[in-house]
Amino acid sequence: MNSIVPYLNYNGDAEAAFNFYVETIGGKIEFMQRFGDVPNDMGADKDKILHLTATINGSTLMASDCPPGVSVSFGNNVNLSLNMSSAAELDEKFAKLAEGGTITMAPEDTFWGARFAMLVDKFGICWMFNFDYPKEQ
Repeated sequence: MNSIVPYLNYNGDAEAAFNFYVETIGGKIEFMQRFGDVPNDMGADKDKILHLTATINGSTLMASDCPPGVSVSFGNNVNLSLNMSSAAELDEKFAKLAEGGTITMAPEDTFWGARFAMLVDKFGICWMFNFDYPKEQ
């Protein structure tokens, strides 16, 4: 196995969510296919996302909108954890991703030697941010 790729499902706003993530965190939408792009009619809104792949800081993240009759109930059982290269980067990306969302733990220095924060974004996705301070030798 080469990797585990998080696959997120949305109730019709996958494209908006990933445009927001690429804009706030950085990265690129590599592939996007709409329900209307497939030859058989799935009965879904043709403009909604059948499959999307994005690369964010070298990691792959995938998503789709749910087809008709299926919906997502968002919960707190999955978090997307971002490991940052500096405390300043953590603060900057956290502030951007927090817009319209709910902060569950503001950025702070922790007892385990890291700067850490958590939030639920405006699309209902739980995020964790971490920067490990360099260990003294």
